[in-house]
Amino acid sequence: MDKKKLFFIALIPHLSLRKEIKLLKEEMKLNFNAHHALKSPAHVTLQMPFRKIEENESQMIIQLKNFAAKQNKFNIDLLDFGCFSPRVIFINIVDHKPIINLHKKLNSLLINQLEFNKIEINQNIYPHLTIATRDLNKEMFHKVWSNYKEKKFENSFKVNSIFLLKHNGKHWDIHKEFPFDD
Repeated sequence: MDKKKLFFIALIPHLSLRKEIKLLKEEMKLNFNAHHALKSPAHVTLQMPFRKIEENESQMIIQLKNFAAKQNKFNIDLLDFGCFSPRVIFINIVDHKPIINLHKKLNSLLINQLEFNKIEINQNIYPHLTIATRDLNKEMFHKVWSNYKEKKFENSFKVNSIFLLKHNGKHWDIHKEFPFDD
């Protein structure tokens, strides 16, 4: 019987920014007992988690490599914080357009080349970098949000690749990086 593995596709900032965002996630854990966001590196989700048979992984990697080679680099500017009430606190992304355009192209690849069905695909995305999620209860959310809504954050990173992440049973690992070719 084929065993399905859990994956997702994302944009991941450079290491120093990942470390800076990890400190924010650790602050959430320490001050508000919200640690779920620490299970993955800082990222912008392009394709929510999905299961694929391990034997199909090499074909997926080839397709993602070819896809990435045709994409153009762009910058992501980060500014302050936002939320999805009552569970998620995140770092805002200033301009969503280049990410949404990349997402649409990726969806086409996933459906046409990798046989994803429409249920497996995020139809619409709201690009952001999560620092607290799921284990932030409603009461705690309001406390955290009152603390973060006025807090300042500013940074940016260049997007020059997409990443395939794979779940190891406890947390998400960066499995493969697919560089853009321009």
